[in-house]
Amino acid sequence: MASGRPRQPNDPSVMASLEAVLSRVARPGLVARLWHWRYGTGLAVGVLLGIVGIGVTLGPGWLIATAAAVTGVQVAALAWPPSRRRLIARAWRVITPHRVRTGCTHAWIQTRDGRLPTVLYTVPAEFGERVWLWCRAGITAGDLAAAREILRTACWASDVRLVVNDRRSHIVVLEVIRRRPGGTPDLAWPQLDPRQPDGPAPGGPGPDFPGPGSPRPDEPASYSGFGRLWPFG
Repeated sequence: MASGRPRQPNDPSVMASLEAVLSRVARPGLVARLWHWRYGTGLAVGVLLGIVGIGVTLGPGWLIATAAAVTGVQVAALAWPPSRRRLIARAWRVITPHRVRTGCTHAWIQTRDGRLPTVLYTVPAEFGERVWLWCRAGITAGDLAAAREILRTACWASDVRLVVNDRRSHIVVLEVIRRRPGGTPDLAWPQLDPRQPDGPAPGGPGPDFPGPGSPRPDEPASYSGFGRLWPFG
């Protein structure tokens, strides 16, 4: 943890105040910028190439007809509830990494040279999104846990949870919770007791949420290595 990084809200320490004034986030390079904006850039380039290609080869009439057909398909997709939910989930998959980086910037979750955690990829989940983060040297899971309130607000979410990899501490999963799956109440939301690494918390949902090393019922196989929730108080 960088010296002086605030661990509590409104940390009055001199080092925390000094670091807040002097710290600056390093500007990402060209490759990093292209990676961050790959979806928007790909969409813009694809639309531009499509317009130019159809307009030049087939003429303005075909261009107008194609635009009308695409618009009709989009309206139909938004009107059909299953399709609309998938489109909204994909949109959040694009938006959430930007919001996580913004939250990390304002929470001073960065290395001494101003580099933020790397967002490896984001996948939709029943409750929202899961964001895989690579913590660079100088950043720990504790830094992310201390900034939970800032990250939750930055992601426009109802809550966030941090799941730590038991074998690789530099890789964590930030669960951005936008809704409880199936109307699950807060008391029934699966939790693991970090004091019992081989099983669920006492009184928890037992067989529905196995301990570390076992995948959850709704998890992809690649998620099974993450089993320890950060203990939020």
